Amino acid sequence: MTTSTPGARLDLAGVLAGIRRMAPLSLFVVIFGLAFGVAALSRGLSGLEAVLMSALVFAGASQFAALELWGPEIPLLPLVATTFAINARHLLMGAAIQPWLAHLPPAQRYASLVVMSDSNWAMAAADRQRGETNVGMLVGGGIALWLTWLAGTLLGVLFGSGIDEPERFGLDVIMGCFLLAMLVGGRRDLSMLLPWSAAALAALAAMAWLPPHSHVIVGALAGGLAGLLVSPGHGEREAAA
Repeated sequence: MTTSTPGARLDLAGVLAGIRRMAPLSLFVVIFGLAFGVAALSRGLSGLEAVLMSALVFAGASQFAALELWGPEIPLLPLVATTFAINARHLLMGAAIQPWLAHLPPAQRYASLVVMSDSNWAMAAADRQRGETNVGMLVGGGIALWLTWLAGTLLGVLFGSGIDEPERFGLDVIMGCFLLAMLVGGRRDLSMLLPWSAAALAALAAMAWLPPHSHVIVGALAGGLAGLLVSPGHGEREAAA
């Protein structure tokens, strides 16, 4: 049963501790930010547009997906649908930590969610399970990830302008490798296999039979819908058994 965490708080010391704890992992985010900066330039965005997207959106997978739909005429509805489908997991992530944040003032509570991503959410959720009352990991970790993502994008913009063929350096497959690493390094249970498989198969089918770029939307929706079929506590029950 999920209950509120009494005395949950957010202070500067907790935020700084979250930054320090996330720093080693966040350094790897620079590489993905660099890849995004290079890819954004190759798709026709200016350096300023690429940096502003990373600063204001701060959603790596969605930003790469947006590049797939980028062109002289941007299909707005598919772009919105794709972004929503990819980030729909944040609805569940936010609901999972809501009891932890419930005691914070509204301004702190909602500001904390601005920098929420998969990594700092996972570490913050682990803190909560251990009984930690300071939510600084969520905010500090998110700030560390945001800064390194922004720095990586800036590096990609600065150095990517001289890279005419990103595929020669393997920069076009970094996002795919990142997603594969998430799959291989994630939880070892069948509940995670279903949404990944559904997304992959649906995307491949859409690439073969549907209009261009539709595979991004179809894959994201299929994976999201499959994820809804998986019980949130399935992995934990298996681990307990």
